[in-house]
Amino acid sequence: MIPDRIESMSRSAALDRAKWFVFEHFERLLVILLVAAMALIHWFVDYKVAFLAFYYLPVIVAGFQLGRRGAVWSAVLSVALVAFEQAAVGLYGHAGFEIETLLTLVPWAGFLILTGYAVGTLADQRASRLTELKGAYVSMLELLTFALEASERHSAGHSYRVASRAVAIGRTLGMKDGEVEHLRVAALLHEIGPQDPRVLSLFERFPGSMRGLPVASSMRAALDIVRDYGRYHETVGPDFPVDMLRMSLAVKVLAVADAYETLQMPAPSRPPFSPWAAMEEIERGSTTTFGSEVVQALRRVASAPDRQATPIRGVTLVA
Repeated sequence: MIPDRIESMSRSAALDRAKWFVFEHFERLLVILLVAAMALIHWFVDYKVAFLAFYYLPVIVAGFQLGRRGAVWSAVLSVALVAFEQAAVGLYGHAGFEIETLLTLVPWAGFLILTGYAVGTLADQRASRLTELKGAYVSMLELLTFALEASERHSAGHSYRVASRAVAIGRTLGMKDGEVEHLRVAALLHEIGPQDPRVLSLFERFPGSMRGLPVASSMRAALDIVRDYGRYHETVGPDFPVDMLRMSLAVKVLAVADAYETLQMPAPSRPPFSPWAAMEEIERGSTTTFGSEVVQALRRVASAPDRQATPIRGVTLVA
């Protein structure tokens, strides 16, 4: 059973790396696609002007993925490539810029750039609204976890502190903004869980418009982190050191942040650890129970000056 879990975590980590590679190098991949398409059209097609509409596809994709600026630059690059092709070889078989050629290329170039500008603008507006929606959803989760933990005096605010600590560690490790947001939500849910009956009952009291939030699509990665973390301590150990396992970095960060904050809470069998004692305890499990690079990042975060308290709707929350 444990090897199956390790294999599942490895597949998830490999898929995450592939997605981020495509996202980080999208502009380069787009340029390669354009150049390859131009080369194929140049070698195999005589009447190349018939394929000018092909350039609308990468420009539209660039608009959705990169926004207005990326789409406009993609359109300008496409126009430059076609102009070079016309000047060097000729789309009709005759090189140069004659009146007939300009009457074809100039309107096409204008509409292509306009398309990139329009699609990119709409994509930017959509991304802005989605960011605001995610921010509201995360704030709702923060208040929800405080409400559910309020009945237990010692654990009140624990999920929020774990989330703040995990975000600080993730940023120290250079995690992307999207990964950090998923990590924040996973940390907020790691104690109560996405299927906790208390959470479900509270969501049932919300208006129908609130239940229509796109949680399933935007927070799927966060829920995957929570599920993987639920099996974390069953998988890692002396026989399976965490540094030897290919699992998500977010899961490793959540494990360290949760342990660090939990050790500073009182328990029936022990008093609370001081921050430095908790740090030493976690360092003892480095490379076996806790990822070594994450432990090093925690030490840098723990030694940094305390951040100012963050006010949320009249409540002062200390990270």
